[in-house]
Amino acid sequence: MTKSTEAEVKAAINTVLSDTKAYNTSLNWAVNYCKAALNMTGHELSVQVLYILNNISHWRHPEAKNVRMVLKNFKI
Repeated sequence: MTKSTEAEVKAAINTVLSDTKAYNTSLNWAVNYCKAALNMTGHELSVQVLYILNNISHWRHPEAKNVRMVLKNFKI
């Protein structure tokens, strides 16, 4: 597995944020974590990604599997 870059992580986070239909259901807490993550870098972003991953476990979307993979492969 290759490590994800910050740019890839932020693109994945934007994919999560683009699913506005799921905001009140499977993404209710993840939305705020994602919005905060867009302004973070380095270790701070790495920690925030863990919060996001925990809060998108029930998210169903055509890109959900790829988003989770990118986020899981982000290590600082």
